[in-house]
Amino acid sequence: ELELELQRSYEDLQSTREEMQTSQEELKSTNEELQSTNEELQSTNEELTTSKEEMQSLNEELQTVNIELQSKVNDYVQANDDMKNLLNSTEIATLFLDKDLHIRRFTESVASIIKLRIADIGRPFTDLVSELKYPEIENHARKVIKTLTTIETAIVTNKGRWFNVRIMPYRTVEDRIDGLVITFNDITIAKKLEIELKKANEALKNRHK
Repeated sequence: ELELELQRSYEDLQSTREEMQTSQEELKSTNEELQSTNEELQSTNEELTTSKEEMQSLNEELQTVNIELQSKVNDYVQANDDMKNLLNSTEIATLFLDKDLHIRRFTESVASIIKLRIADIGRPFTDLVSELKYPEIENHARKVIKTLTTIETAIVTNKGRWFNVRIMPYRTVEDRIDGLVITFNDITIAKKLEIELKKANEALKNRHK
């Protein structure tokens, strides 16, 4: 009977030893998996850190580009304002058209010759009502676009005012043709003096006949 108990105890001990060995192997396997997971997490963390640094670097670059663009916009607005004030200060009526003869810009003085409003920017020039007795103006404008040669003409208005109308190609800083510039220089006084002088000369000739 004692031998049987010893045998059972031995078997129980053996069984417990095997279970412990199995548990150790499982723990070892679990530990390896945890270690592997930890390495993956560490790798992911490093990638996230790298991505964060790249994002931060990209954000700084975008901020720099944005500052540069804002500076260029400010320069453009300043140049635009300077040109507008310069053109208005000359008191020479000036009209800017694109290559399709649509209105791009105009000075305040133009409004006394052609009925223009800010809302007319982008409209075809030929749609506008003008005081000028100049039916050839569209043909002349298209000719200047085609030949790049300036056309200058003395034109009278319905109210008897005279203008020296000059149609020129619009050249960009890159020397590219991008529309037309039309100036209207008031020569009413000079023209009236010219007409009066002509009449006086004719009257003088008639006296000597």
